[in-house]
Amino acid sequence: MQDYRKLNKGAIKNVYPLLLISELLDKLKGANVFTKLDLHNGYNNVQIKDGDQWKAAFKMNRGLFKPMVMFFGLSNSPAMFQAFMNDILSNFIDKGWCVVYMDDILLFSNNQSEHQEQTERLMQRIRKHDLYFKPEKCKFDVTEVVFLGIVIRPGFVAMDPVKLAGIAKWEPPKMVKGVQAFLGFRNFY
Repeated sequence: MQDYRKLNKGAIKNVYPLLLISELLDKLKGANVFTKLDLHNGYNNVQIKDGDQWKAAFKMNRGLFKPMVMFFGLSNSPAMFQAFMNDILSNFIDKGWCVVYMDDILLFSNNQSEHQEQTERLMQRIRKHDLYFKPEKCKFDVTEVVFLGIVIRPGFVAMDPVKLAGIAKWEPPKMVKGVQAFLGFRNFY
């Protein structure tokens, strides 16, 4: 992995907002059927703007490598990727049956027939943009799903017990960075 700290220090920060968990929970009222999808290669689906590739270039044993797509470690990758996904799926998000958090997508519907039609429409859109999913991480047409560490089923939401166990087993932090990591994890929920 390339160290982009110097580049990130000089970058103009993109503050595109990520989905808040409270927004997600508000949208789920009345949902009975769920599909969870996980996009393959996340950031690597977003091309770096022409003429800016040199900024992320790095040296390898075979010469200079100029990435054409977003990498992990670039400070604006999360915001750019979220904007990319929201743009592609904007009309589904606006209709209120789809939420996107980075490479995680949740579809939800009142009934099975509506859900199948919405899933098919979303799949066509994803295919149109030449994107792919990780099949092993996808769940289709289920009545219970874990999404972003939250167990969701009709009329019920709760934090995933696995995540709660992680908090309970968290070692007391010894450094400021450890406190920040714990607070970041805790504040997500």
